[in-house]
Amino acid sequence: MLSLTLPDLGQTIAAGPGEVLLVTNADLRESANVECWPVQQRFEHKLEAALKQHFNVTAKRAHPVKTDKGHGFISSQREGSDLFGRIDPKAPVIVLLTAWQYSHHLAPSLAHHQGPILLLANFDGTWPGLVGMLCMAGTMTSLGKPVSRLWSADFEDRFFLDGLGTWLRTGWLKHDTGYLHRVEADHPVMRTPAGQIGRKVGEYVLRHKELIGLHDTFCMGMINGVFPQQALCEIGMPLEGLSQSALLVEMRKVPAELRERCLRWYEERGMRFQWGKDPAKELVREQVLEQCAMLIALARISQRFGLSAVGVQYQQGLAWSCAASDFAEGAIGSAERFPIPDEDGSIIRPGQPIPCINEVDMGTAIPQTMMWRLLTSLGLPAETTLHDIRWGSEWQGQFVWDLEISGSVPFGHIKGGIDGATGYRQPPMYFPLGGATIAGQGRAGRILWARAHYSGTRVILHVGTGHALELPEAEFERRRRATTYEWPLCNVVLDGVGRDDLMAGHQSNHISIAYVDEAVLKDVTRAFVAQALTQNIVVLAAGEVAEWLA
Repeated sequence: MLSLTLPDLGQTIAAGPGEVLLVTNADLRESANVECWPVQQRFEHKLEAALKQHFNVTAKRAHPVKTDKGHGFISSQREGSDLFGRIDPKAPVIVLLTAWQYSHHLAPSLAHHQGPILLLANFDGTWPGLVGMLCMAGTMTSLGKPVSRLWSADFEDRFFLDGLGTWLRTGWLKHDTGYLHRVEADHPVMRTPAGQIGRKVGEYVLRHKELIGLHDTFCMGMINGVFPQQALCEIGMPLEGLSQSALLVEMRKVPAELRERCLRWYEERGMRFQWGKDPAKELVREQVLEQCAMLIALARISQRFGLSAVGVQYQQGLAWSCAASDFAEGAIGSAERFPIPDEDGSIIRPGQPIPCINEVDMGTAIPQTMMWRLLTSLGLPAETTLHDIRWGSEWQGQFVWDLEISGSVPFGHIKGGIDGATGYRQPPMYFPLGGATIAGQGRAGRILWARAHYSGTRVILHVGTGHALELPEAEFERRRRATTYEWPLCNVVLDGVGRDDLMAGHQSNHISIAYVDEAVLKDVTRAFVAQALTQNIVVLAAGEVAEWLA
């Protein structure tokens, strides 16, 4: 006879009448959790007060503050799974996010939860809480689990209170996403001259294939950044799976003389490195020399495997093995780049950016590589990058987003290029072995933006346009100090897409951009949409783009 014994899950955590359960998730890195905890505490108090004052509802914390750790965040998948193993499956749950969070800590449990779920972000730049909420929202979409989302700067505004009241009353909160418009496969844009160009590029990709080489995957819990292999194959962009251990081996092959020559090349062109003496807290030359070795190794690997684009997972193991990948990532994605010799002495792809897939996010790999192929084919500047949708605020009557990648962008995206770039040490709370960022103000210009997600094995692409602004020094400095000072910042107005539009409908913490001259932006956008449709991608035109395609 069979005898069954399973571990005791413990006492069920339930929500009584007039209660909701409060859960919060954050980083795997405890140093970051401790640093971010005071902001979380402040917004927990704000949420508790709003629930009690306006709705007579009590927020019941489902998990204790870990006094021995100095914070009250969920900080591992095991911890999150054990918690939800005890939570009443039908209890209403608010997931309050005020910092970067590893979605996989909670997402598998949320996917099975039967009760109402609200993802709530503080719309604040201090720590990337709204970035974390968008990541979790996109993750739940990729898992096929509908959840509600909400955001607020102070948890007191009418938009927040109305939304929270609706969720408490009905268990669901739906936002208007009318800024997104489905573009059908037989749309008239396909028959325009620009559409014909896009179709030819798409057909080339399907036949030739764009190989996306990623050194490991699943960076920082981003389930939404890991696409099914069938999805990638169906659009002509298969994965070349690489190992970060192989990258370390390749880096060791780069001699000291070549590393030095690489670093001098950037210094001679005006990049300013903020050198210090204490490697634990400051940028030192050895860190950047190691980053130069990574740059050279990435280019050689790209050439060896015939990659169209390359990316480095970096977190978590590589973070304790070598300096941060950021300088290498920004430099390899730049058209103006140190002439990197292959092992046979030939210079690798001179004057051509190699798209860098930061954080190995396949949802940005797709649009970045597509943009690069299209723009290169048209003889246009083809540098691309992703950014976090970090924060934003009003300026001169318009909402200006602060798009901020956590380390570097191509030099061509910075005001002044290499001469306008500054290398700061990556913050120790995230990057124990340091390394330089490529920081500066994003240059002014028109942009094409996109982001891919998936449903089943169908790839879905949001496509839009915008204006990157060069803000006055005082305003730019204010925004830098309100976010992460060491990282590059691009200030953008999205065409026909407001703050709450993007927060309601975007399926990622990331957005991919390329600069495109005003004179050709509409035609390039039409070609890009046609290229995507040809590659079997579902296209949702965002904001004004829908009018351009008509």
